[in-house]
Amino acid sequence: MTTILTDAGPFTVNAADGLWLGATDAERATGWTLKPEGMCLEDRCVPLPDTARRGDRVDVTAFWQLLGAPVVHDDAKAVWVLGASADERNKALAGSIAPDFTLPDLSGIPHTLSALRGKKLFLTTWASW
Repeated sequence: MTTILTDAGPFTVNAADGLWLGATDAERATGWTLKPEGMCLEDRCVPLPDTARRGDRVDVTAFWQLLGAPVVHDDAKAVWVLGASADERNKALAGSIAPDFTLPDLSGIPHTLSALRGKKLFLTTWASW
């Protein structure tokens, strides 16, 4: 058995030769349906190359990469992660507003995030753990 981790949660599937899944497991894990024209989600279909399809099985790794999304796995290929594409992450963040906070700069002068609204800003974080 193979575990797939996605934004929708974890899924246990029967995978072979990497992440080749039957149509039912592929749909359950990705939300996309295998159809003659490719993998489809609502009215959007992504054609699959012949090398990514074997009857009712699909190479989910190849498909996910066609979407421009990252795929990673552990050394044993028992756990796979299907990440969100950059476009999906950008859409999710587009309307987000960071919470207001105040932090001192290296000179000890406090700066409040909301006071910098409209200016280009680079924030970086670090944690010791």
